[in-house]
Amino acid sequence: MTTEIIPLGTASAIPTRDRHLSAVALVRGGRTLLFDCGEGTQLQMIRAGVKPMRLQAVFISHFHGDHFYGLFGLLATLALLKRSHALTVVGPQGIADLVGRIPGLEPEWLPYPVDFVEMAPTMSKAIVLESSEYRVEARPLEHREFAAGFRFEEKRRPGRLRLERAHELGVKDYVDFRLLKQGKAVTSGGRRVEPDEVLDAPPPPASFAYVGDTRPCEAGEVLARGVDLLYHEATFGSEMADRARETGHSTAAEAARIAARSGARRLLIGHFSARYDDPARLVEEARVVFKNTDAADELKRYPLQAVEPAAGERPVAQPDAHRGEQ
Repeated sequence: MTTEIIPLGTASAIPTRDRHLSAVALVRGGRTLLFDCGEGTQLQMIRAGVKPMRLQAVFISHFHGDHFYGLFGLLATLALLKRSHALTVVGPQGIADLVGRIPGLEPEWLPYPVDFVEMAPTMSKAIVLESSEYRVEARPLEHREFAAGFRFEEKRRPGRLRLERAHELGVKDYVDFRLLKQGKAVTSGGRRVEPDEVLDAPPPPASFAYVGDTRPCEAGEVLARGVDLLYHEATFGSEMADRARETGHSTAAEAARIAARSGARRLLIGHFSARYDDPARLVEEARVVFKNTDAADELKRYPLQAVEPAAGERPVAQPDAHRGEQ
């Protein structure tokens, strides 16, 4: 199944002629997860060919306007399009009440249900969305107010069934085929057949981390651990390091250090201050620390491709018990 990351907005605080406000779409098999929803996001979705009716969930990182003012218009558009199936909206505590106070977005008016998942300021981590195929985890970052980062990770799927080999071992029943695909041994013709005898190696699960407004922090590193693609804010260059600390943001070099320490495969930086007409200097700064860095290009589609790491190549995402929490 093809999965793509599409930056829709890479500006910080205010839009520019060439940049829109924060939003990143993850499109998987035609279905979309949207991370942040700054003003104008729905127009960018149209330009990117992302169908709003195929939207499954919106993840709002925090209550700064450049990250969520576009949510209200998007919800209204979905109503005008006669959406009837539920939409999940994940956000900080209070988001359900906030949306419900907007004229036209009251629950009794919307033609579709909105399932709100609220993140408390005291949250240490939470699985905020889970399906049979993937999960999305949230952790609190370090910003001027509560802000969360997110990690999308596919669940490991079973390997492809080698049907000819199964037949050779006497397996004929489709029920047994299904059990083998589930990783369960079967007995056929008096012979026990183990899954690893008839299954190819399972494909590696793809992973993506969205680390928005934040200072470099442990939670951001944990979310990014071993991901195939990390989107991390890089509002400033190193010459503005003091300003980054004052405003709760990261420099390009700091984002690169998170990517390097977490073992991410690729880094996209975004959320650029309007003072940088061209982010090339920020990319150059980041590449000194982490070579596989690019500036997120709005509307460009970045394939999310998982590659099984060689032994010792990068850390495997796992409970960080040595840090005192998972």
